[in-house]
Amino acid sequence: MTAGLVLDVVLWLLVGVLTIAVLALARQVGVLNQRVAPAGALTPTTGPKIGELTEVLEADDLNGTRQRIGGPTSERTALVLFISPTCPVCKALLPAARSLATKERLRLVFASDGFDPARHRAFSEDVGIQHFPYVVSQELGLRYGVSRLPFAVLIGADGVLLGRGLVNTREHLESLMESWRSGVATLQDFVHSAAVHEVADEETKEIS
Repeated sequence: MTAGLVLDVVLWLLVGVLTIAVLALARQVGVLNQRVAPAGALTPTTGPKIGELTEVLEADDLNGTRQRIGGPTSERTALVLFISPTCPVCKALLPAARSLATKERLRLVFASDGFDPARHRAFSEDVGIQHFPYVVSQELGLRYGVSRLPFAVLIGADGVLLGRGLVNTREHLESLMESWRSGVATLQDFVHSAAVHEVADEETKEIS
């Protein structure tokens, strides 16, 4: 009886210790979640700069319709998403791109390179984007510094480059919109600026 009672007490103590440990870990996860910087589209250091006026590029899409990308237009802000039939991340990102374009009333254009339009046409039908402009142009990718996929470019109706970068998630896509609205070239610049201001405020408090 005594041994069993002691064992029960030990087990309950262990349960209590484990409960405290789990609560402590949960608290630390919450703290880390607050401190982690928001994930934004990774903007390359090379290529056109945010705020520059883009040049017009005209090319036929897979349906044979002439598409005008870049330069001043009377159309809506354009989201150009560079994808590939062999990119699984691109395929997973398509629903988010369509949803964001609808929500923000963007002109959504898909782009890729390569020399096999039939393959791209089959891919577009397979993923359900055959009704969107889909341009196959190596020149377009080179113009905007596309080196990895999926890659997004945001161009204003006035032809100004509003944002560009590597996008792997919906949050990355939305970060282009947030950077544009906040007037900051990239979300990384915004985070850096916020960190600098925070350090400056701390130094001011210490001096005072």
